[in-house]
Amino acid sequence: MTRHGLTVEVGGVPIRLETASEPYARVLAQRFDGFLTNATPQLEFAIELVDPEEPDPDDDLRVSRRGHAWTIRRSDCEAEFDMRSGRGRIRQPAHPYATDTVMRVVHSLLLAPTGGLLVHASSAVSRGRAFVFFGKSGTGKSTMVGMAPDDVTVLSEEISYVRREGDAYVACGTPFTGELNRRGDNVEAPLAGMFHLVQGSDDRIEPLGPGDALRALLRCVLYFDGDPVGTQHAFAAACGVVDSVPMGQLVFRRHPDVWRLFA
Repeated sequence: MTRHGLTVEVGGVPIRLETASEPYARVLAQRFDGFLTNATPQLEFAIELVDPEEPDPDDDLRVSRRGHAWTIRRSDCEAEFDMRSGRGRIRQPAHPYATDTVMRVVHSLLLAPTGGLLVHASSAVSRGRAFVFFGKSGTGKSTMVGMAPDDVTVLSEEISYVRREGDAYVACGTPFTGELNRRGDNVEAPLAGMFHLVQGSDDRIEPLGPGDALRALLRCVLYFDGDPVGTQHAFAAACGVVDSVPMGQLVFRRHPDVWRLFA
């Protein structure tokens, strides 16, 4: 059987996706445009397309581990992979959101042990420095990057990728989209600050103590593993970010003038 494959690299981690369906391979190529690479993959997934079932709105994503083997389950997808062999499979309907979901989970599992995080946040690069904007739904994460000036490079409007490099951190662009359906640019930059968003009547940055910063950040960290060791890795990664990266609270009016604070 002929298989059609492509390798998607996010945050410096190449993951290969293979399917027997040429039309679905084209869908994935469009979905991950700008993040395709010829690099040797770190993980490889064989995608088996199945007929769609009625999604269960109450079906939460479930992630479990046994040794090096991981399982991801939700009503619209099921995946298994082995970290040691670097191989796995995905059973899903021909909808890229299911593949996207598995990719997000896998990257979160790979990042945490190395001190990195996936964060429900928007992010962008201004003057060579990366900034991440996090907060609960409705606080303006997508709005913040949606009104960025032309000289600002958007890394993500939905899922921000924070990778540790020695004692420093970088933010990387991602193809994971949200309400704007806008992919980030495939670039990275030193992480200069992370900001908890609050709506207000003016634009200002307020100090955010380590305890408050950690609590706010943990509410936005994407981590799906209930395993105690994995949870400890994610918590330690969040603590490392708070200890090393300037953290603040950004009060803003949802007006483009806020970007003057990051010029």
